[in-house]
Amino acid sequence: MKKNLKALLADKLKPQELELISKSYDIIGDIAVIRITESLKKHNRIIARAIMQTHKQVKTVCRQITPVSGDFRLRNLEFVLGERKTETLHREYGCIFKVDLGKCYFSPRLSYERMRIAQHIQQGETILNMFSGVGSYSIIIAKHSKPKKIFSIDINPTAIQYMRENIKLNKIEERVIPIQEDSRKAIEERFPKVADRVLMPLPERAHEYLGSALLALNPNGGWIHYYAFEHAKRMEDPIEKTRTKVSEKLHTLDADFEVTFGRVVRTTGPNWYQVVLDIRLKN
Repeated sequence: MKKNLKALLADKLKPQELELISKSYDIIGDIAVIRITESLKKHNRIIARAIMQTHKQVKTVCRQITPVSGDFRLRNLEFVLGERKTETLHREYGCIFKVDLGKCYFSPRLSYERMRIAQHIQQGETILNMFSGVGSYSIIIAKHSKPKKIFSIDINPTAIQYMRENIKLNKIEERVIPIQEDSRKAIEERFPKVADRVLMPLPERAHEYLGSALLALNPNGGWIHYYAFEHAKRMEDPIEKTRTKVSEKLHTLDADFEVTFGRVVRTTGPNWYQVVLDIRLKN
């Protein structure tokens, strides 16, 4: 189990320094990723050593020095302590994911959400994952439900390379089809009206791709799992703000829909949230 980073460092840093440290950090496989401000950079190794002493499986500690950004959703990492590497094997719900954190996006904080979606899948469904990365959603679904096919699309060639490896590692070659392409182009040219369910796990750009998600659904309708980042002040509801924006967009696309569920997946910053909506398209 992870422990509060401030608690780990209570006897190692001054109280005023502890106030500047985030409580959380990520452990992906045997790599820990910390977020430390420049003013506390001098304590990087102390912080890294405390994590490695607490979590014996951690062999490498890196510091995240930029936010996730760009079409490939990458973040710059700075080596701090341990083995100098960014590639690791991460295990989740009986699945194995090989990933290079410097070249591909992966977040262990979406573990619950991946399994939540897998539990919604009906036997024999065709699924289209528009932004699949190294295949985390697609593989969890293939291993824990009984879809017919999962078309797993990503524009990052390195992510596709790791996805292919992960498909083999998890022995699901017959169910998950990796596709390196922009999802809008792939849907327009190869996958219109084929899916019972569409996944949109790219919060930064899902809104602009909603039309493509609709095009991918079969004529009888289906489901869209839509992810977004939303800013909400103290008295605002990030779920309702997201619902309003998505509803306005879908109305302009003449969609017959119902938002059946929404939840905050995680907090991403002061007054910023990642939100998911489950949307049922009627036809």
